[in-house]
Amino acid sequence: MFLSLVLLWVCIFIFILQVKPRRTKNFPPGPAVLPVLGTILHLDLKDPLMDLERLRKTYGNVYSLFFGKKPAVVINGVKAMKEAMVIKATDFAGRPHDLFINDVTQRKGVITVDYGSIWREHRRFALMTLRNFGLGKNSMEDRIHGEIQYTIETLENSIGKTLSPGVIFHKAAFNIICQVLFGTRFEYDEEFMTVVVDCITEILKIANGPWAMLYDTLPIIRNLPLPFSKAFNGMEICRKQTIRLVTEHKKTRVPGEPRDFVDCYLDELDKRGDDGSSFSEEQLIMYTLDLHFAGTDTTSNTLLTGFLYLMSYPHIQERCQQEINQVLEGKDQANFEDRHKMPYMQAVIHEVQRVANTVPLSVFHCTTKDTELMGYSIPKGTMIIQNLTSLHNEEGQWKFPHEFNPENFLNDQGEFVKPEAFMPFSAGPRMCLGEGLARMELFLIMVTLLRKFKFIWPEDAGEPDFTPVFGITTTPKPYRMKVELRLIQ
Repeated sequence: MFLSLVLLWVCIFIFILQVKPRRTKNFPPGPAVLPVLGTILHLDLKDPLMDLERLRKTYGNVYSLFFGKKPAVVINGVKAMKEAMVIKATDFAGRPHDLFINDVTQRKGVITVDYGSIWREHRRFALMTLRNFGLGKNSMEDRIHGEIQYTIETLENSIGKTLSPGVIFHKAAFNIICQVLFGTRFEYDEEFMTVVVDCITEILKIANGPWAMLYDTLPIIRNLPLPFSKAFNGMEICRKQTIRLVTEHKKTRVPGEPRDFVDCYLDELDKRGDDGSSFSEEQLIMYTLDLHFAGTDTTSNTLLTGFLYLMSYPHIQERCQQEINQVLEGKDQANFEDRHKMPYMQAVIHEVQRVANTVPLSVFHCTTKDTELMGYSIPKGTMIIQNLTSLHNEEGQWKFPHEFNPENFLNDQGEFVKPEAFMPFSAGPRMCLGEGLARMELFLIMVTLLRKFKFIWPEDAGEPDFTPVFGITTTPKPYRMKVELRLIQ
């Protein structure tokens, strides 16, 4: 009997050694690893950002975690981030396999596609198409200004009342992306708008929540009817809505005379024929959804953060308005080039992006080959997590790292400067595809609205709460605002 018990415990011990993940030689340090679970118990699954900072203080700017048996390396601070994403960019440009978001998107589109020919073809196409459709030129500005007029109308109808700005900013950002993709905008109550916005919100909520982390850590649960299945259902709804829209779009299309991104892609399909390339209608469907995912929540959540702080710091709002009045005196509307004459406004927008920290962990990367980082050995296929929070709060990189202060982006002469720690769009070859569009949207929307309205924190709303709600994109807690008309100079 005793011998049987000893043999049983030896077998259990050997089994634990087999299933327990282990750090390879010279792999970055990190917390203790448990069999099956990895290091998941060291993280708050609803909001791991505080835990990531705590682990950074213990293990340094490069440390490791395990999601089940999968190793991951967390990168913190400017020095490590630049080495990985800029100096050794191609070594760290892959996308991890076998994750929740990969399965939801079926690894199509451009965001979750691995680093290689498919990604290069589609990124090159997107950059060229966005440039040809006036990104940075008047045509794109006109589209943004056209959508801003609907926002202005909504705000004008709310003078004297309190309103919740979340839906307003979200649908404005959604429509601007729709104009790029489909050459049209949607009424705020149209089916495509309401269904896709709701689905995207639900998918993003799940994708950076506890159920997605459990999905990645414990493959055995993936076929069970658990809450993460809502994301798969939501993606299928989005696909069907987009297929319907693209099918309708094809009926009015004139080949060779593109009106928008979708027409350009369809022209590219015609040109390539059956050449065996990665271009396909299925890829187009996921591509458009990728751009919706990347461009709607990020912009709207940054705007929500911006106006929350501008109401809470009315002296900053007033100084922005003074600069806007001075620069735009006699002009009907702002254009993107006006930013060069508005150093303070530029500083405020960038400071909003810094504190908003809208995509705090960026999009996960993985190593494309065996490499090194800050003296540690990182094997090929290791998941890489960029902790952008560590950059935007890093001591020594900012004058005021832990408070909202536009002086973080102004030099002693009051000129706009951008510290190297500012990386809200990440860095390297896989930095955000829509950075140019996002920057233009933020500038034109904020300047236009601040020129026309004064934004006021309601007297009965209590103190502003700046604590963000964590997700793939972080957002402020819901709040209300009051607006007053200003006299345009």
